[in-house]
Amino acid sequence: MTRHFTAEEANQVLPQVRTLINQILQARQKIIEARPDLMPVLERSIGNGGSKKAGEVIVDFKRLEDGVLALQAMGCVLKDLSTGLVDFPSIRDGREVLLCWQHDEPQVMYWHDLQSGFAGRQRL
Repeated sequence: MTRHFTAEEANQVLPQVRTLINQILQARQKIIEARPDLMPVLERSIGNGGSKKAGEVIVDFKRLEDGVLALQAMGCVLKDLSTGLVDFPSIRDGREVLLCWQHDEPQVMYWHDLQSGFAGRQRL
């Protein structure tokens, strides 16, 4: 069953969401930074093992996964991993919509219908 948030409820959980998004974005950045070192290793590892760097980045993949799962458990939807865009299912005027928050915004201030996405954001 989908949890529906009011704007107030979304803003109440925002400190926790912000912490999780920061964790996700930091892990993502470490993975991106490790990519040049990892690609050759991954290509070679198909036949003969891994590397220390690959083992280290697994921790970042786990942090990223844990953050996404924690958001999902709260009822939130991570829409864009690179920008920290999160949607909160909500009901507005009797229909399902999404409250929309992005990592650098101070609070949940926007909503959009299910079809329009980020481009259709409107102020609450």
